[in-house]
Amino acid sequence: MTDGAVPAGDDGDATGTGDAGSTSDSSSGDSAEAVSCRALDYSFGDTKAVDGLDLSVRTGEIFGLLGPNGAGKTTAIRCITTLLPVPPDIVKVFGHDAAKEKMAVRRLLGYVPQQLSADAAMTGRENVTLFARVFDVPRRERAARVAQALDVVDLSDAADRMAQTYSGGMIRRLELAQALVSAPRLLMLDEPTIGLDPIARSSVWEHINAVRRATGMTVLVTTHYMDEAEQYCDRVGLMHRGRIHALGTPGELREELRERRRAEADEARKSGTTGESAETAESGEARSDTVPTLEDVFRDVVGQGLEEEGGTYRDVRSTRRTASRLG
Repeated sequence: MTDGAVPAGDDGDATGTGDAGSTSDSSSGDSAEAVSCRALDYSFGDTKAVDGLDLSVRTGEIFGLLGPNGAGKTTAIRCITTLLPVPPDIVKVFGHDAAKEKMAVRRLLGYVPQQLSADAAMTGRENVTLFARVFDVPRRERAARVAQALDVVDLSDAADRMAQTYSGGMIRRLELAQALVSAPRLLMLDEPTIGLDPIARSSVWEHINAVRRATGMTVLVTTHYMDEAEQYCDRVGLMHRGRIHALGTPGELREELRERRRAEADEARKSGTTGESAETAESGEARSDTVPTLEDVFRDVVGQGLEEEGGTYRDVRSTRRTASRLG
């Protein structure tokens, strides 16, 4: 594993598109916000998937968008990547409007969707080369950029094997290489470790972190694995029913819940409750002395609705299919 970054292409590319970095003007290039969503709404028929979402992702951070299936995470990601249409002045990526400047936004992005994007009938190198062509990596740089992207994710030795022979973790790393070959400023990952065993999950995150350290790129990731978010994300947004309900660092959110529990326990003691209410107060006092997990925070935010909402039939089918293929 190397910490080398996939380099940006030369300015003055013969294709006229250049690399991701060259598409930003000076005003947007210095933006403190990598992603900005203001009152974003999106519906599928009568079903509102995203409901007035306000989101700000800072340049250079790893931001986790957390929530159960059906929370609206993937829909929000697809709006940011311009795969779903949005009105003007609602979504911006490094200052570029996702409605007015779709191509400029796309050139800044690397995207790993929840559904598998690697072709099993192609080699790892061929898969990454295809993405290099799609994202207009200059022909004279293409072979070197592909080789470096594969090296960054530790797939150089397996580059000329058919992707169908890869393990689940290797497939996800291959998709990461596909997203990195265009040297994006923003890497977007939709459930990147779904269906992987704990060792493969750790490996994928090690490679994401190595690339981020080497390049300073911004990472926006969706996940429902709270342990991953606690360990790897600088900040998280807890999303439920299309909106962000809590925002901060994992430590801040845990401490806020702990302080709230302490305040509730103190209030219960002051009220002088007796009998069953006293038992409840004692239970609350015990909880106030326990350090909450991020999952505790999420359950506190969304309440019992978390038990009842698991996404649509299509969500479940898609998740199981992806997990099965990564198997």
